[in-house]
Amino acid sequence: MPAALVTGAGGGLGLAIARMLAGRGYDVCITDLDGEAAGGAAHAIGTGAWSRRLDVTDAADCYAAAGEVAARSGALDVWVNNAGILIPGLAHQQDPDTQRAMLEVNALGTFNGVRAALDAMMPAGRGHVVNVVSLAGLVAAPGEVAYAASKHAAIAFSIGTLADLRRSGVTGIHVSAICPDGIWSPMLEDKLDDPDAAASWSGTMLSPERVAERVSGLLDKPRPVVAFPRWRGAFVRVFDAFPSLAVRLIPLVMKDARRRQQRFKRKLERQAA
Repeated sequence: MPAALVTGAGGGLGLAIARMLAGRGYDVCITDLDGEAAGGAAHAIGTGAWSRRLDVTDAADCYAAAGEVAARSGALDVWVNNAGILIPGLAHQQDPDTQRAMLEVNALGTFNGVRAALDAMMPAGRGHVVNVVSLAGLVAAPGEVAYAASKHAAIAFSIGTLADLRRSGVTGIHVSAICPDGIWSPMLEDKLDDPDAAASWSGTMLSPERVAERVSGLLDKPRPVVAFPRWRGAFVRVFDAFPSLAVRLIPLVMKDARRRQQRFKRKLERQAA
């Protein structure tokens, strides 16, 4: 039975990805900083799932987790770096500790996971590391600047590591970055009234299950980077290519995003009534 590990899988997107992997026949290690949440998620999935607490900012813990999966199943086939945190706020007003926290989890946590996964995959010469980035990894997101910076670091590490593997002659191990639009998950559920988080509502609000389905397709057909939906990826790349234009348009874009955010809240309120 192939084996997989998913970080930040106590709920939301991570749990949806873990369910998808279990459905594909993987023995899935569900990890989360909240060990009880990880255990509950594994229990909810049932057959084909087990759990352990994992702090992705601790490199030694990541290596230990990868080793446990390999020891249990004989190999580590898939590692999904999903753990992440989002703390909106104006870049010039956020305190350094807040920005450092996002860099440690979103960037260094991804670095640690990639290295640990590759250490376990190298002996077999095969495997797939999937890094959940974000469209914020392709463009600077107003109000979510430190988050976007951490995701830029994650995607650079993802693409660069794949390039290093190939120039080292390693062809059986893949590294992919998936960059989805906003996802309605615990990461955003407490930010409906936060105007600094409005950029997350600027496009298509996705469900965790839709993104998990796209990750499944990525496992079948590996690619270095996948933006989802594709049109949104093209849209944000235009902003990234023309920063002067982007800065001039940002007030209009954010005003529209804030309207979308408020409209989404009203929709939820109607559904709950």
